[in-house]
Amino acid sequence: MTVTVETLEKLERKIRLTLPVGSIQSEVQQRLKKLARTVKMDGFRPGKVPMNVVTQRYGYSVHYEVMNDKVGEAFFNAANDAKLRVAGQPRITEGEAAAEDQVVFDAVFEVYPEVKIADLNSAEVDKISTEVTDSAIDKTLDILRKQRRTFAQRAHDAPVQETDRVTVDFEGKIDGEVFDGGKAEDFQFIVGDGQMLKEFEEATCGMKAGESKTFQLAFPADYHGHDVAGKNADFMVTLKKVEAAHLPEVNEALAKSLGIADATVEGLRADIRKNLEREVKFRLLTRNKQAAMDALVAKAELELPKTSVQAELDRLMEGARADLKKRGIKDADKAPLPEDIFRPQAERRVRLGLVVAELVRSQNLQATTEQIKAHIEELAASYEKPADVVHWYYSDNNRLAEVEAIVLENNVTDYVLAQAKVNPKSLSFDELMAQN
Repeated sequence: MTVTVETLEKLERKIRLTLPVGSIQSEVQQRLKKLARTVKMDGFRPGKVPMNVVTQRYGYSVHYEVMNDKVGEAFFNAANDAKLRVAGQPRITEGEAAAEDQVVFDAVFEVYPEVKIADLNSAEVDKISTEVTDSAIDKTLDILRKQRRTFAQRAHDAPVQETDRVTVDFEGKIDGEVFDGGKAEDFQFIVGDGQMLKEFEEATCGMKAGESKTFQLAFPADYHGHDVAGKNADFMVTLKKVEAAHLPEVNEALAKSLGIADATVEGLRADIRKNLEREVKFRLLTRNKQAAMDALVAKAELELPKTSVQAELDRLMEGARADLKKRGIKDADKAPLPEDIFRPQAERRVRLGLVVAELVRSQNLQATTEQIKAHIEELAASYEKPADVVHWYYSDNNRLAEVEAIVLENNVTDYVLAQAKVNPKSLSFDELMAQN
């Protein structure tokens, strides 16, 4: 087999593959003979179908299969001999043969680029830190208490206050017509929890059981109900019941109900601190990893393989359609999704993947067995039965691969932060937790 490699433009290459006709015909005959031993046809016993009948029925498909296999094998060997790192699948077209006993194919494809990473000492990275304060623990305690609150009915003439649970009938109209979802009976919500729009909660505050009230409400332009978004509605609400909230005391009983081993207030606060510090650690890691990756990509120079970008575009669009389908969007599979919306994200993912791979290779930043084990154990520590979680990870190679990828990214982040100029920045606990 004769191989020639031609550089077209940037990352695009072409290989000419020349295959002898004789080897193809020989392989076709061998496969047809093997097929004849098991093929079943009406009028013949199994394995007794004449070769000419087998050839007539299956010759074309077997020939097509052999050609695909031979061309694929030839391309793999040629690319391997030329030490080419192929990106994506080649486009194969039949060429003009120089001799009758040969068939020629042209394979056009892309190769992975050379990645040049500049000196990271000149890069600057903002590294965020956050402290878990007593105030953060107090707020978490309040959330835990709210999750376990009970309600008792208020006196008949008691006005609604924030944190009360109310039971109401309501009817909303737009242009005099009741809209979909605008009417309910015996509807419950807790005032101040944000379940209802602020104007609805404000209208309910101060009412007493048995009272009715009318008020206007302007739906926000970005309201999730598209039919009413940006429109004004007239509501009538009738208050049927008011219940006051009672929060459990912060004491040993609360600690025990939460399953705290050291069922004391101090043990409860220590457990909350431990969990918050774990959450803060992972959030900071995500933030600082993003900053390190941004600095790394900014120092890299490379061409992007079009095939890799297109493959990432396809994945992103498939994910978007799956999300639309999950939300109940009709004909989500056919929804028009312009590629340009996803292209910047696809290009960044491909660029980042290639740059990270090059840094891992050049600096030996691969995830070690010990690192993977330590990361899994840290993840498992927040669960009631850590050993079961560890087993869950190790019982599936895909889950292990996901952990390995995370550890590898952490190694890259640590390397970049060690090389770059780091600007320490403090972020409050509330600011960190408020960010997605």
